Amino acid sequence: MANANLLLHPVRARILRTLLGADELTTAQLRDRLPDIAPATMYRHVATLAQAGILEVVAERQVRGTVERSYRVRQEQALVDEEARTAMTKDDHRQAVTVFAGSMIGDFDRYLARDDAEPAREGVLYRQGAVWLTADEFTELVEEIEAAVARRTRTAAEDGRTRHILSLALVPDKSAVQEPDPGVDPGADPGADSDA
Repeated sequence: MANANLLLHPVRARILRTLLGADELTTAQLRDRLPDIAPATMYRHVATLAQAGILEVVAERQVRGTVERSYRVRQEQALVDEEARTAMTKDDHRQAVTVFAGSMIGDFDRYLARDDAEPAREGVLYRQGAVWLTADEFTELVEEIEAAVARRTRTAAEDGRTRHILSLALVPDKSAVQEPDPGVDPGADPGADSDA
């Protein structure tokens, strides 16, 4: 598992998002998809991710005297695990969320900049919801979401599929204190008949 600083660097985060859900891409193909990243910067960050074991080389071929490598994300390595999250300070989390939010906004801006972008027709969705959960229910919810995404991660671009970017943040809302119902006695038995 990687640490947050390695994964949440803005350029590396974009490289990983570009590779997620793709079979494999060369650095040249990554540059085509991320033309605003300078070639030297792209090569440096791809090398960093490969050295950390987050990217794996799946093919090599000779191209004009150099070796061209195709990369794929090792998804089990592209996570900030519980141990690494536990070691993070509040400032580390603040910085990580800033990079995450900035990346999400950048993805959305790049989408809207396309002449063919049609948010309503293409089902663009951004929403927040709130649920009251025990610790066990929260763990179950996270597992369900991760399983739902994992089932669809290895699908290909064929058959009219469009790649979608899913960004998810789960945050406890400790400011939301459940207020007691003023008409209910907190010590009363909820199953008792009030007329007895």
